[in-house]
Amino acid sequence: MMAKQNFADRVIARTLELASPIAAGIDPRPDLLSSRAAAAAGGSHVRLARAYERFALDVLDGLVGVVPAVKVQIAFYEALGLPGVAAYARTLRAAKERGFLVIGDVKRGDIGPSSQAYADAHFGAAAGADADALTVSPYLGRDTIAPFLVRCREEGRGLFALVRTSNPSAPEVQDLVAGGRPIYEHVAGLVEEWGRDLRGAEGYSSLGAVVGATYPEELAAIRSRHPRLLILVPGYGAQGGTAMDVVAALDARAAGILVASSRGILRAYRAAEDRGASGRDAVHAAALEMRDQIRAAWDARRRAEGGPREA
Repeated sequence: MMAKQNFADRVIARTLELASPIAAGIDPRPDLLSSRAAAAAGGSHVRLARAYERFALDVLDGLVGVVPAVKVQIAFYEALGLPGVAAYARTLRAAKERGFLVIGDVKRGDIGPSSQAYADAHFGAAAGADADALTVSPYLGRDTIAPFLVRCREEGRGLFALVRTSNPSAPEVQDLVAGGRPIYEHVAGLVEEWGRDLRGAEGYSSLGAVVGATYPEELAAIRSRHPRLLILVPGYGAQGGTAMDVVAALDARAAGILVASSRGILRAYRAAEDRGASGRDAVHAAALEMRDQIRAAWDARRRAEGGPREA
């Protein structure tokens, strides 16, 4: 089987093409739909799954040409049972048809045959869900993500391993000290080691890391220690992360990361629809605003450091 283009290379290429290091999150919930759509869905899982799918298609259409990637959170679909899982798979296909790099936010991490089955399910067109990349948990060790790494190597897929997550209680585990360093630093080092043979022409590996914008000092430190680690950065906007928090992780071309934002973009949809305006246009405007905020913060940082503006 001929391997497809390296996932990290595709991320860098699309980021530079759009001058936009963003992975827009698609996290459908009733409170993000228009009031009319939420009311029409009622308590039916089937109707709500259809509403989620229509919502996602509108959002995707609003994001075309602004962001290189979308991150689709499977949990909200799985909560609806089989109708939701089917809607999730169709959403992934629709995103790929529109030219997005598609990250399945599934956070899988298991052992042996279970891990293999997860890889087959989420990296398999036959199973319906066919993502370009997935989020995974490395905290059970290398063998939990080994089947996914094979697919990265053979099929040009990507992974983002949880390293320093954005949630408030992350320090309870990830800041524990072992060998004089916090656990998350050890995990970042392992992720780089495990993905060494997945580096592409741009020098980044297709095994990247998830590091939250809500911990900007840790994000900057991980970037400093691992300058060629592709990083997915959640926590922007509604969780408190800012443009200035994330730009320290950008490389000299304003690439190397994907900043994930869900509620900050998706809330614009409902607000617009409920006042009779276009939710699609509102999503487009919100994504442009986020892109411009990151550009401005990156330019400001470059000026402060005495470097050229290259974005």
